[in-house]
Amino acid sequence: MPKDTITIFDTTLRDGEQSPGCSMNTAEKLEVANALVELGVDVIEAGFPIASPGDFEAVQLVSQQFGDRAIICGLARCRAEDIDRAWAALEDAERRRLHVFLATSSIHREFKLKMDKSDIVRSAVDMVSRAAGYCEDVEFSPEDAARTELDFLCEVVEKTIDAGATTINIPDTVGYATPAQFGSVFEHLRKHVSNIDRAVLSAHCHNDLGLAVANSLAAVQAGARQLECTINGLGERAGNAALEELVMALGTRSDYYQCPTNINTAKLFPTSRLVSNITGMKVQRNKAIVGQNAFAHEAGIHQHGMLQERTTYEIMKPEDVGYVGRNLVLGKHSGRHAFRDRVNELGYALDDTVFQSVFDDFISLADKKKEIYDSDIAALIDNRIGDSLSHWQLVSLHTSAGTGTIPTATIELQCEDEEIRRDAATGDGPVDAVFRTLDRITDIEARLEEYEVRSVSKGKDAQGEVLVEIVVSGRHYHGKGISTDIIEASAFAYLKAINKAFADVTAVADLQSAPSDT
Repeated sequence: MPKDTITIFDTTLRDGEQSPGCSMNTAEKLEVANALVELGVDVIEAGFPIASPGDFEAVQLVSQQFGDRAIICGLARCRAEDIDRAWAALEDAERRRLHVFLATSSIHREFKLKMDKSDIVRSAVDMVSRAAGYCEDVEFSPEDAARTELDFLCEVVEKTIDAGATTINIPDTVGYATPAQFGSVFEHLRKHVSNIDRAVLSAHCHNDLGLAVANSLAAVQAGARQLECTINGLGERAGNAALEELVMALGTRSDYYQCPTNINTAKLFPTSRLVSNITGMKVQRNKAIVGQNAFAHEAGIHQHGMLQERTTYEIMKPEDVGYVGRNLVLGKHSGRHAFRDRVNELGYALDDTVFQSVFDDFISLADKKKEIYDSDIAALIDNRIGDSLSHWQLVSLHTSAGTGTIPTATIELQCEDEEIRRDAATGDGPVDAVFRTLDRITDIEARLEEYEVRSVSKGKDAQGEVLVEIVVSGRHYHGKGISTDIIEASAFAYLKAINKAFADVTAVADLQSAPSDT
């Protein structure tokens, strides 16, 4: 790797999953990990292995399946049991990294850790040494570094490098830093840490003041050569630096930064949609790089300029990020080969089974819609995500509603390897009646938290996309459904969320009934 190539460290599966309501099951984490590998991410932080058996399993499976194509990283506190557990999850990976962290700022020392400076240094050195005994690739993060006294930060960094840390990550844990100040931290470390040339400097920025990307780029200017980020900027509170924004800033302004990345940028938009679909976190329309309006030009003067010369108002090409717009591409007479080609052009790699399902959906949609757009195709593909969790499948749906009538829904569901089950319920509207009926048939007691409807494309016959979030036994589950009928789309979305909840309940029951190893 050239000296000035930026290592992209993605923590969507760890820090991103800590966003409220964004938890992923193991199958979903593997799907995201595969997308990150295809994207060209250098380091994937797969989780916090000691946090739960599920986290351990996810990190272990990501290590086994993708550890030869990317560096797989596991997070650990400065505790022996954390490090041992993280190593156990990572040891099957061909390329692996232990990431050890300990807070260093005065506010954390006094109120959270109840440790003085000497205790912090001793613990950090001992635990980095322990990690280095397992693995040559060790990252150390002085948590809340942006609010740590510079002299003490230098001491901790120097001694952890001597103990075996090969990457030193400087986190702006609470998004407090500003670009000039954050850059000065890196400059100070490079000037005052005698062994700093033995480690890669990294930046991990949160977005509480909306400065995560700006702070990360300031770190690059000051010598950082690894950036920690997430897809769509997911993360605790206001999130992390967005991977897509960092990568495109470095690429678009390569004349200034001269620090390339290994990211396949044409995969950015599909990866964004995948993560949004799995986590249920909708991407805002005006989000940079991957938002629905990112390449839209409404103002007449802009449109005129674009017609004369694209670069007057567009600094990136939509195709460079795999942008899915509203270009009319296919109709009902388009064949399998044309459809396959378009799916590939949109950046999706589908196996034969999933492709056939999506193609069948396309044919069905073509009978309902005169014009099908790229965004329709992307929505059909997204709708098939999570089908492996489909314990229940919708067979038939009938609703009745209107002024002066009681809204009613009648539904038939097919359960795995069982006969069809049917039931009916009333509600305060047709959608509510559908949800009540699904609860009755599946015996899942769910509370609806969020319900959103949007148009996938344009026109009166546009598909409606419904996003739901439900709570079952205190856990949040998301579902997405699409159809030209928004009542049907609502049923698909709610049923997908119920299937996720059912899979969780089944997994917990299996775990509780398994014989103990002790």
